[in-house]
Amino acid sequence: MVELAGIIILGILAQWFAWKFKIPAILPLILIGLLVGPIAAEFINADGTKWIEPIWNEEHKKGLFPGEGLFYFVSLAISIILFEGGLTLKRSEIRNVGPVITKLITVGAAVTFFGAAVLAHYLFGLSWDLCFLFSGLIIVTGPTVITPILRNIPLKRDVSTVLKWEGILIDPIGALIAVLVFEFISVEGEVGFTKTALIEFGKIILFGTTFGFTFAHALVFAINKKFIPHYLLNVVSLSVVLLVFIESEIFAHESGLLAVVVMGMVIGNSKLDNIKELLYFKESLSVLLISILFILLAANINYQDLMLLYRWETLALFLAVAFVIRPIAVFISAQGSTLRTNEKMFISWVGPRGIVAAGIASLFGSKLRAGGVEGAEYITPLVFMIVLGTVLLNATTARLFARISGVFLSKSEGILIIGASRVSRLVAQYLIDNGRHVVLVDSNQNNVSEAEKMGIEAHTENIYSETLKDNVEFNDIGYLLALTGNADINRYAVEKFGAQFGENGSFRLASKTELENSSISSEDGVFTLSDDFNNLMEVTEEYPEIHEKAVKDLDSYHDILERIKSDKDQIPLFLKTSKGEIHIIPSLDEDLEKEIDAKSQLVYLGKEITN
Repeated sequence: MVELAGIIILGILAQWFAWKFKIPAILPLILIGLLVGPIAAEFINADGTKWIEPIWNEEHKKGLFPGEGLFYFVSLAISIILFEGGLTLKRSEIRNVGPVITKLITVGAAVTFFGAAVLAHYLFGLSWDLCFLFSGLIIVTGPTVITPILRNIPLKRDVSTVLKWEGILIDPIGALIAVLVFEFISVEGEVGFTKTALIEFGKIILFGTTFGFTFAHALVFAINKKFIPHYLLNVVSLSVVLLVFIESEIFAHESGLLAVVVMGMVIGNSKLDNIKELLYFKESLSVLLISILFILLAANINYQDLMLLYRWETLALFLAVAFVIRPIAVFISAQGSTLRTNEKMFISWVGPRGIVAAGIASLFGSKLRAGGVEGAEYITPLVFMIVLGTVLLNATTARLFARISGVFLSKSEGILIIGASRVSRLVAQYLIDNGRHVVLVDSNQNNVSEAEKMGIEAHTENIYSETLKDNVEFNDIGYLLALTGNADINRYAVEKFGAQFGENGSFRLASKTELENSSISSEDGVFTLSDDFNNLMEVTEEYPEIHEKAVKDLDSYHDILERIKSDKDQIPLFLKTSKGEIHIIPSLDEDLEKEIDAKSQLVYLGKEITN
């Protein structure tokens, strides 16, 4: 009981520590696991026992899981984590970088698979079969470690999208390859290629995709038709994920991971009313499971296994994997893409391994050692070395390298609009047409759906929750516009999110009372000094268009501005300069007004000016 409670308490403390110091949680989690496991047994406890013994130790009469119970728990937990990752993958994100992601999880994976195997063979003298098992395990780059890194570094959207999608999609692929190699080693006692392994490959693909796709549509149908009561929604979804994983595993061993990722992707891209609620629950559960898993897996390593790595070849292997193989894989995969050289360099630098590598390495390493396979004792510690080394490298240097390589967004130009009403959608469409990345956020699913039909990126979010701050896709946001019909919500949004998303400017709609009392000025950060939400909606209903009016000079600008303000069917919004910059009119200062020239345009909503 003490051990179980201790794992949860230490795991959550590690998560808090990681959040406080902006590092991937996997780093303190593994270090805690090593401390309560092999380090405690070797240096602290006189009887040589671990503080936390994951697997039942007959000699010490101590342990949490009997037999292979630990690995069953690991497999189920990983399935939930990957399902949650699949829920976050949206097709709209990969319009520009889809081919790069596809090549990374195929061609890039092949480069890592063969390159790392050759290195392990010649550096450690392991058999080719074990080397390919090792290389198959380190193909994966886990979302559990990449996501915290991306949250803390403002990057170009395509770069963060590539890293996020690769981290989630590569996990089942790496697991599949590792299973195939394991089959090569163990099926019928033969070493090498077997017919059975090829059959297993086909079964994994067939049953993994079929079960994932079918059950995803069935669950979406059941939720949308209200067959599941709201209070059972999350637990029923969890049980279905576990059912899909187990059923797929029964038909094809190790196909479960592929099934849950496919299931998550299908649900994440479907028209599901409760998708956000489902995602919040799975995200909280994933945090707890990750905290438990990494401590257990690290504690399960023995000190003698760690000492196998105390040689110069270990450092050589790590350096080659991180600084030679990873860049080669990325540059080959990104050849001919729109990614620039500095962006490819950053993607090459960020390749931390995660929970799937650690979990499957522990499972296969233990099985091969129990089967008496020579050299099998190297598998688990070598994989953990790559996991810990890459996480430590990326956690401490990713932000610095982003600045050095020039992918760090020193000025974020994206725009976050709170509220997805017709007014917001109209403004968003104009800004998108002028080359700006715009995101709409609204708690009203109908508004979000209408925005998505227009091709506008929109999210169903409650601004009173903390989840908005953790969204990786908002890394390039630098402007905040609060355009809801509720003045209190607008004011709250600016106060709460202005520092994070409004570094270049935060603006809100004024209330009717503020306008009537003339109690606001341009210093108050308002979107317009003359109109509230109701005015905007009335004009939008009558004239749902945004127009541009050329201004010749500063005097012309002021004349046209006053003319628009005096007409109830027109509302001024922006000034578009000759450089293509778009400025909210109340934010204009005297220096900026002096830049107005014959190519500048005044942007307004409503009835078009005909003369």
